[in-house]
Amino acid sequence: MEQSELTNAIKAKVKLYHKDTVTQYQHLHQHPELSFEEKSTSEYIEKRLNGWGIEYRSHIGGFGILACIKGQNPTSRTIALRADMDALPITEQNPVSFKSENEGVMHACGHDTHTASLLSAVRIINDLKDSFEGTILFIFQPGEEKHPGGASLMLKDGIFDTYKPDIIIGQHAYVDYPVGTVGFEAGVIMASADEVHIKIKGKGGHGAIPHEANDTVLAASQLIVSMQQIVSRRSNPFKPCVLTFGKFIADGATNIIPNEVTLAGSLRCMDEEERNKLKPIIKEIAISTAKAYGCQCDIEVYDGYPCTYNNEQVTATAKSFAIEYLGEDKVLGLPKRMTSEDFGFFSQEYPCTFYRYGIMGMQHCTGLHTPTFLIDEEALRTSVGTITYLALRYCNP
Repeated sequence: MEQSELTNAIKAKVKLYHKDTVTQYQHLHQHPELSFEEKSTSEYIEKRLNGWGIEYRSHIGGFGILACIKGQNPTSRTIALRADMDALPITEQNPVSFKSENEGVMHACGHDTHTASLLSAVRIINDLKDSFEGTILFIFQPGEEKHPGGASLMLKDGIFDTYKPDIIIGQHAYVDYPVGTVGFEAGVIMASADEVHIKIKGKGGHGAIPHEANDTVLAASQLIVSMQQIVSRRSNPFKPCVLTFGKFIADGATNIIPNEVTLAGSLRCMDEEERNKLKPIIKEIAISTAKAYGCQCDIEVYDGYPCTYNNEQVTATAKSFAIEYLGEDKVLGLPKRMTSEDFGFFSQEYPCTFYRYGIMGMQHCTGLHTPTFLIDEEALRTSVGTITYLALRYCNP
């Protein structure tokens, strides 16, 4: 199929199925489920796939699903498309008819739009399966928002034992770009994320006689200050990293030094080598600082998500295809972020690209992970059409 024919065919299908895409999105938004609890969501996806006669495997790494559509010469190339489907522990405040029915749970990160878009991409690609060569896989992934990450569990559970992708493409809603636009960037685009959990233990006592105690609060305070020198003096300034502590629990009183203080934080790195270098330094400084105050330190640095890496060639090609489909003025660059994504697990093993699509339009759109996050539904035309075009264009060289 010629490029212009493919573009017109996809745009016609996107228009034809847009109402259904919105229905899918609103259903998912109204029935959100937390990470690794996506039972009803996966059942909804399976119902749609069954209705369209799509081959799939379920319960991969939990509630994960891998669907498959084969075109002509199916072994010639394999393209995988990924959408995450979990929600967040947030109480929704949007005054809409499809507001979350699950108290304290909300799709505040756009995963409902990712899943609805991929479902419609499945439907369109199935309609056009006689027009492309190769195999296209559709990953419906659980647990992106929670350690250890659904992507890692699906990989461990053999998601690609039968079909090994040549490339994997992911997309994400983006509040800073207007409807109709997408953004691409090559290289490391999102940071790794590792959790740091610390307990400072000592002999507590009366605040008026600290010399008879081991001041766990002072030790923990100095530990946090010392940790910031890791970023300023021990890390490579050309390889960005952030070390932040957001939890400090010293359950004493105005005149009580507690026996134990609990700390928790996060290490973010844009380079895997730097990440591996800094983790043991964190342990070293924590233990030695606590010891200097006569305290004991229990510390765990849990491996989290790796950096999300966009393969240069795959990303350049995807960006050029997006320009063909949307027009050059609609395809933008993309700022790098110190936030993380478990898509990084895929990107460490396969050539990948992870891009974003704008959702800011007539509907007021607040930030991700907020109680009033909501997309402009016109953005679904772009999310469905772009990921469908990228897949079919790769399969129509």
